Amino acid sequence: MKQAQSVARKTGEADTAGSLQERIYRLLRGMIEDGQIKAGERLLEAEVVRAFGISRSPARQALKWLCRDRLVEELPGRGYRVSGAYEEVESAGLAVLDPVKISAPRQWERMYKEVEQELFVRTLFGSVRLNELRLAQHFEVSRTVTRDLLARMHGVGLIAKDSAGHWMAEKMTPDRIRHLYEMRALLEPPALLKVAPIVPPEHLHAMRAHILAVWTKKPLESVEFDAVEKELHIDMLGLCPNEEILRALRRTHLLFGPTRYLFDPILGIPIELIEAALGEHLAIIDFLLAGQPDEAARALHVHLDDAVDRWLMRFEITTRTDPLQCPPYITQI
Repeated sequence: MKQAQSVARKTGEADTAGSLQERIYRLLRGMIEDGQIKAGERLLEAEVVRAFGISRSPARQALKWLCRDRLVEELPGRGYRVSGAYEEVESAGLAVLDPVKISAPRQWERMYKEVEQELFVRTLFGSVRLNELRLAQHFEVSRTVTRDLLARMHGVGLIAKDSAGHWMAEKMTPDRIRHLYEMRALLEPPALLKVAPIVPPEHLHAMRAHILAVWTKKPLESVEFDAVEKELHIDMLGLCPNEEILRALRRTHLLFGPTRYLFDPILGIPIELIEAALGEHLAIIDFLLAGQPDEAARALHVHLDDAVDRWLMRFEITTRTDPLQCPPYITQI
């Protein structure tokens, strides 16, 4: 990864995996590790904003993660100082970063993961309301951008409007999760049977190789596991010719959200259970490659039965955790 980051900096291009703040964090970490940003230098949020051409929110988050990893230490009111051995001087030098071109997603996409993660965490404790104006102010974007974001969250069933016209996210309950998985168990195996005759073998082989690559990679990454989930349950099943089945299944897609945050202290689940899920994916693909679609459909049903138990583990965590303070654009109700 370090070599890839170095190449990215030389060419002026940043890697594109993950959210904007994750990409900024990886670039800054690489710059610190290879000495481009030196121990003892002060790193300012404004300098990160200037160099990468981004807003303050992703810059601030990336610096917080560096602080969490003890690569920098916060100097209240004076930015962050890069950790490591350095000569004590009265006034540490400021780190000056070369401009790096970031392949930036649309503005609402930059915000999506952060807001989604906050909503999934908060709704495990109770229903919440989103304030559109405060959301725009927090991310320093226009109301048009926030409306795009909210419309897409509404499209996957994550939020809805209440009787007063306010955007809200309904509390996640064990019953709601079970009902959504029950819908998936009723619809996904028949959809798989319709897809089996038309999915190209080379597509299945590529999926199988991807599962094995993610399974054997250490540490396992949230973005990669999310991609495996999407390849089976959304992309491949999306080939189903029955549009009514697909329309109904779109209502269940919000269940995939927490898998994008495997290492969140509340949304995450034990890594051995994630590895078990990858094994279940592999079994489904192997049955399809062997020309056994009925067995693949049965394996998918078993996978969904196991998945609901994995999802419900998050409620066990919340019983041992006090509700967290909400960001300014979210109000617990």
